[in-house]
Amino acid sequence: MVLLEAFQPLAAIATTPGGAKKLQLLCQYSGTTLWVPESLTDVEGVQYPDSLKAHLAHLWHNHRAFVFCLATGAVVRLIAPLLQHKSSDPAVVVVDEAGQFVISLCSGHQGGADRLAGLIAKIIGATPVLTSASSGLGRPAIDLLGVPFGWHRGEGDWTEVSAAIARGEMVQVIQEAGSTLWQTQGSGLRDQGSGDEYSKFWMLNSSSSSSVPKASIWISPKIKPSLLAPRRELLQRGEPPQRTRSPSPLPQVQWHPRVLWVGIGCERGTSRQLIETAMQQVCREHQLAEGAIAGIATIDLKADEVGLVELCRDRNLPLRTFPADFLRSIAVPNPSAVVEAEVGTPSVAEAAALCASSKESKIQNPLLVPKQIFRSQGQPGAVTIAIAQAEQEYTGRTGQLLLVGTGPGQLDQMTPSAQTAVSSADAVIGYSLYIQLITPLLQPSQIVEALPITQERQRAQRAIELAEWGLTVAVVSSGDSGIYGMAGLVLEELQAQAWDGETPRVQLFPGITALQAAAARVGTPLMHDFCAISLSDLLTPWQTIEKRLTAAAEADFVTALYNPRSQTRIQQLTLARDIFLQHRDPNTPVAIVRSAYRQDEQIILTTLDKFLDVPIDMLTTVLIGNSHTRTHANWMITPRGYLGFGSDSSTKLDQPTS
Repeated sequence: MVLLEAFQPLAAIATTPGGAKKLQLLCQYSGTTLWVPESLTDVEGVQYPDSLKAHLAHLWHNHRAFVFCLATGAVVRLIAPLLQHKSSDPAVVVVDEAGQFVISLCSGHQGGADRLAGLIAKIIGATPVLTSASSGLGRPAIDLLGVPFGWHRGEGDWTEVSAAIARGEMVQVIQEAGSTLWQTQGSGLRDQGSGDEYSKFWMLNSSSSSSVPKASIWISPKIKPSLLAPRRELLQRGEPPQRTRSPSPLPQVQWHPRVLWVGIGCERGTSRQLIETAMQQVCREHQLAEGAIAGIATIDLKADEVGLVELCRDRNLPLRTFPADFLRSIAVPNPSAVVEAEVGTPSVAEAAALCASSKESKIQNPLLVPKQIFRSQGQPGAVTIAIAQAEQEYTGRTGQLLLVGTGPGQLDQMTPSAQTAVSSADAVIGYSLYIQLITPLLQPSQIVEALPITQERQRAQRAIELAEWGLTVAVVSSGDSGIYGMAGLVLEELQAQAWDGETPRVQLFPGITALQAAAARVGTPLMHDFCAISLSDLLTPWQTIEKRLTAAAEADFVTALYNPRSQTRIQQLTLARDIFLQHRDPNTPVAIVRSAYRQDEQIILTTLDKFLDVPIDMLTTVLIGNSHTRTHANWMITPRGYLGFGSDSSTKLDQPTS
């Protein structure tokens, strides 16, 4: 299941038949392995031969998450000897045997246990139990702030800055690079303008009346000098750099957006060590964070250069290559006739850095670091380094489009998978009314963009843009997203952009359609052949709609009319009624259902000749019965034929097709 892929490999563990049964739904949903003791011979799952303690130690280091259906105290004792650090420990979640609660026990933020608990709760219909301070505040955790955008978590006193936020104190945020989308969501942010060359903001917590910041967050590709000093001291002492407490009275942390593209030119056979040493030295001299490196760029002749390939592989960096003809077209400050004679372009490092950074941001920025040449005694080859900064960061993620049908509007009418899709997304996009209806599912860290009802194409294009960047985007539609919803438009837009069918990945989550919801509120009008026709002529010529209405009426289909009447489109519904009156009895039952399953729901049963007397708008679905449809005790019934149709009592019973 795509929604839980971020936590794979995931292990589920139960020690009782009841616990195993409770986790089986999760395992079926996500393809997760369920581990049970050998004594549970009649339970579906994989039996572990050792003690649970020994088996858990075997699984611990190669799994990203664990879900236990076991007493919380027992889980605590099992995992205690295995815990090392919150930055590396797997997520641990506990489900009670009654299936009422899902507890985020360990690695709630960085391991994702809080998020996993929320997703599992949606799947099994339980209540998530989250005890972190950020969950209580309803704001994104500071150590998760840059995760959706692929930012690198840098140096600083993360514990103290998180504590300042939890205490409701003012926290200063200075951002030099990277996406600002996080600023629009539940961060409690107040813009204080620009005091200098930086964009300055303050995170405002309602419990604080002070305007004096108690902590600082720096979002930049650079290493803040006050945090660089202790790092240098550690290096001079031969100790590995750690995230240590800042010597400054103001606790500080850093996020590094991956905006730096390192252009590299090198002689054939240059060692990986020399390339890496040169890159590190350039970053150190210019106070640039290595974590801010987006990737490596070079000429296509170097696509198989062993040192470059090894460096990118070991550091999990993309290697972008460009042909000499393309690099030659890039203006650079330091062209070389020698390089041009050798490879056909006067610049490799500078031109490649500029090409890679402009591809990411669509804007060519000046070089951050002009080319520098490095050689080293005892190391083969030579390397040239240049660095350019992109406007948009590289996320390093494969984007996803989750096309979600929200059903009629009430959350209990949404499928668990649809709810999970909304809650798990980095961004949620939809019509403002539909966003409002699913507000309880939205998370503090999510980007939520609500666009007006006439901007369907803009919604689709925006969702694709974010997904191509690497975000997981939920596009919501009422009813089913593939029936007069956004799913079709998104796929059309992808096709127009020559989508390869794989990236970004697409998954549809079905919902209860308007005609299903309306039918369920009035009885069984859809028990025989039926069709749906939209009366909106914004995208379909009225002549085509008329042909479909006539065909449906002549063929005796039960017919659901979508978009029956708007403020400016009134006559079409009258024309549709007249077409059906040519082929149906005036007393044919008609159901008028407005806002099914919502608080302002309205239901009226009437007839074909009288239904225009009822108020009808764009939130209304009109169900027109066929020649056999009838009403009984305020219910609308279309016979399937099991008891005959009156005039034809010889109809054979067949298998239901619903």
